[in-house]
Amino acid sequence: MKVQLSHPERQVEVKGPKRVKDLLRELNLIPEAHLVIRGNDLATEDEMLKDDDTVEVRPVISGGSN
Repeated sequence: MKVQLSHPERQVEVKGPKRVKDLLRELNLIPEAHLVIRGNDLATEDEMLKDDDTVEVRPVISGGSN
């Protein structure tokens, strides 16, 4: 599957099928700190990703006032 990462910006190929949480683990990313988007939909951590999927991994941005 094609995986688009945004920080730093790069694209990698990962062999599927694979659960979202396993993809993040393989990429050494913390599941709670990243969102995986397939098409226009947010993929849950137990969702299966197929070999022909294209997904985007974005860091969760949290902020607020002090």
